[in-house]
Amino acid sequence: MIEAVALAGVPEIRPGDDLAAILAPLAELGPTDVLCVAHKVVSKAEGRVVDLATVEPGERARAWAARWDRDPRAVQVVLDEAVEVVRADGGRLICRTRHGFVCANAGVDRSNAGGAGRAVLLPLDPDASARALRAALGCAIVVTDSFGRPWRIGQAEVAVGCAGLAPLEDFRGRPDRDGRELQATHIAVADQAASAADLARAKAAGQPAVRIRGLERPVLDHDGPGAVALVRARAQDLF
Repeated sequence: MIEAVALAGVPEIRPGDDLAAILAPLAELGPTDVLCVAHKVVSKAEGRVVDLATVEPGERARAWAARWDRDPRAVQVVLDEAVEVVRADGGRLICRTRHGFVCANAGVDRSNAGGAGRAVLLPLDPDASARALRAALGCAIVVTDSFGRPWRIGQAEVAVGCAGLAPLEDFRGRPDRDGRELQATHIAVADQAASAADLARAKAAGQPAVRIRGLERPVLDHDGPGAVALVRARAQDLF
């Protein structure tokens, strides 16, 4: 049985806060537990927050902002975080980030940013953030964010960083129940853990951390390859 419990009592996180020290007393965490942490609190603790009043938008940002009636300063922050704009349509910039993620607005988010006029960015290295939390808390860590998906309506929580958890479980080459060799079954374990955690919390309830128990099989005794292993190579990207 897999159990997912949102941790109660997480305060508003501010730049410079010791996130591990804040989370540790809120739950008993064992070595086979998985703690899923919303990237937003990780980013806040790491100072990855931008005051839009300090941003000077360029001509490209102003042009797109005027086209969609958006704040040009926020558009500039998205462009600063993107290494490539894959598509611009319907008021959204679908971008490739420095991490290799393809997502809306390069992962820049203005909701629950700790105040009006602010934007939260993705951590510079979410896998490194997960490794640091694992070292301090002694359990597997998944850093999560909400992504849209090609051909599907709605967002789902995915892993943008992880440590101590195998991000993928590869069944390719193994036989199915009929003895047929599996060709494509490659389970995104870390993404599924992130999505399961999201079901255990209310979106606006200030519950950025969820403890999962019963997921022992993919838990590692080392950091593992991280969520970078989930990023599809561009040569294989059909979308």
